[in-house]
Amino acid sequence: MSGTSGGESAAQAAARLRAELEQHNVRYYVYDEPSISDAEYDGLMRQLEALEAEHPELVTPESPTQRVGAAPVSAFGSVRHVVPMLSLNNAFDEEEVAAFDRRVTDTLRGAGLLGPAQQADYFCELKLDGLAISLRYEDGRLVQAATRGDGQTGEDVTSNIRTIKAIPLQLKGAAPKVLEVRGEVLMNRADFEKLNVAQAKRDEKVFVNPRNAAAGSLRQLDPRITAKRPLRFFAYGWGEVQGLPGAQNGLFDETSAGAGQASVLPEKSHGAMLAWLHELGLPVNLMHNHRATGAEGLMAFYAKVGAMRATLPYDIDGVVYKVDSLPAQKVLGFVARAPRFALAHKFAAEEATTTLLDIEVQVGRTGAITPVARLKPVFVGGVTVTNATLHNEDEIRRKDVRIGDTVIVRRAGDVIPEVLGPVLEKRPDDAREFVMPTACPVCGSAIERLEDETIARCTGGLFCGAQRKQTLWHAASRKALDIEGLGEKLVDQLVDSGRVKTLADLYSLRPLELVGLDRMGQKSADNLVAAIEKAREPGLGRLLFALGIRHVGETTARDVARHFGSIDAIMDADEEALSSVPDVGPVVAASIRRFFAEQHNRDVIEQLKAQGVNPVAEAVPQGTTLAGKTFVLTGTLPNWTREEASMHIQAAGGKVSGSVSKKTAYLVAGEEAGSKLTKAQDLGVTVLDEDALKALLGMS
Repeated sequence: MSGTSGGESAAQAAARLRAELEQHNVRYYVYDEPSISDAEYDGLMRQLEALEAEHPELVTPESPTQRVGAAPVSAFGSVRHVVPMLSLNNAFDEEEVAAFDRRVTDTLRGAGLLGPAQQADYFCELKLDGLAISLRYEDGRLVQAATRGDGQTGEDVTSNIRTIKAIPLQLKGAAPKVLEVRGEVLMNRADFEKLNVAQAKRDEKVFVNPRNAAAGSLRQLDPRITAKRPLRFFAYGWGEVQGLPGAQNGLFDETSAGAGQASVLPEKSHGAMLAWLHELGLPVNLMHNHRATGAEGLMAFYAKVGAMRATLPYDIDGVVYKVDSLPAQKVLGFVARAPRFALAHKFAAEEATTTLLDIEVQVGRTGAITPVARLKPVFVGGVTVTNATLHNEDEIRRKDVRIGDTVIVRRAGDVIPEVLGPVLEKRPDDAREFVMPTACPVCGSAIERLEDETIARCTGGLFCGAQRKQTLWHAASRKALDIEGLGEKLVDQLVDSGRVKTLADLYSLRPLELVGLDRMGQKSADNLVAAIEKAREPGLGRLLFALGIRHVGETTARDVARHFGSIDAIMDADEEALSSVPDVGPVVAASIRRFFAEQHNRDVIEQLKAQGVNPVAEAVPQGTTLAGKTFVLTGTLPNWTREEASMHIQAAGGKVSGSVSKKTAYLVAGEEAGSKLTKAQDLGVTVLDEDALKALLGMS
């Protein structure tokens, strides 16, 4: 019988072969220490395949022969992370690391977790330059894998992840009922180079760096292609952990940001948790993970890794520091989308030299004019760079960069490449200075640079094609005209087709012409036109905000609208009259005046009137209970949205700000309140919940 020996049964032979193959996978794909030749490995695999063919009842989903079995898919499904995959705050120098350690130490001493002279202990890891992945195991079996995505929702790549031999399909020993493992999928540089050689021979796409190769491999719709790619995996954390076996009673309940319930963990430190994952058969970077104490210990680890970076078989872009104690992590908590107990310490940017072929200007969606360097292609920071930002005209003058210069280009991680400066000794005689154009290259409107500002801007506003899409999308937003269903992708289609050129054109749209657009059926078209019809009588403040006038936010627009009462009065107001509006200073007044001084912007208002758009005057607040009081909202309220709460506050004469300061009278905090709550408490600002706010408004 194939694969059997001695008195060994088929089932025993199959179990033995699977165990041997998985062990060889670990030696090769995790430790880079192959214990047998490729031919010997293939021989063992053929034995197992033959045995399973003779005994189909012995085939299990976890068998090495079943890693590739799924059919190609037409698209990836989405997966909602039970525990969000948060990003990390970054540090680029020693001062930022010291500040991080100081914040950690002060907080833990204040909580009684550190003595007066005691330093914090950290677990240090390499920051692998790959793709973050979440693996979900249920009863020890791999059931789902998802990319990080936006941190809340990722793509389902289970079929592709199953092909990665470093990732166990079945955990060892007594596994939890549910275990989410977080880690990095990557590709070694040597494997990457071999892959590109093979791709070039087949006249197929070559990848710019190992990270892109890993990401591209995981996003193949056909798992058979992914199976041929030399991908590896290291675990560095966990998400949901539930239902530990009796032998591993939970020692610690961890509440993660955004998690529905606490995870029950078997260990009380980050390092011990990773050791536990390793015991379950998951690849962990044991060789380079390290414990350190205090800021000095962190910097020593950083220096050590920096010195050996070039000798590593894979790319890294820094190191990661995490407070080792899990109870201490819980005390430190989270801010926004990042934990307070962890920090990514990035390596210095990579640099290269190349020729500056030309300097052109780009028009941003807000009208900002940005000079862009057109470069002779150069490989730097893992990608081929052909363009780099020059920021603004002053920067070009300060750096004395000229067309024709040999320039130094820097790129760090995913940061947009930038030109640092010229190599003066290589400057050619015919090098030319940059001259800022006076007219917008898109619409021909004047380019204006105000006093005390570094950014030049196109004055075209609603008229400029480069700004049109952003202007329309902003105008349709909830706080402006609130046209439900008019999203960014639909705006792109309407503008690109030439159907919508101004805000007024939206009001002439009909369902019949919308039906043919991407993802637009009859019902969606009808609903959109109905939403546009509803927006024919917007509040005057909403319309003013919708125009996208620079420096005019939602609150300012409402205040100006209440003061003047009509769009015609606002258009005809001079700067002095505009400045008489409370909280409208000279900068805002000048911006409004400049906007309506442009005839094409006034034309849009007339076109809106012709389409039957009739803005409604803003009601003056009836109550003055909260007159002059500034509120800040944070977190999720139980019944009101933040917008609803803001409307009630403003109706009572109060103001709503986005940031906490000494001028803040009240902070309204809901669930998952973050850094704003901490700052408010530090400043002694009165904190209200929704019920307390309603009581203050006299609505309880």
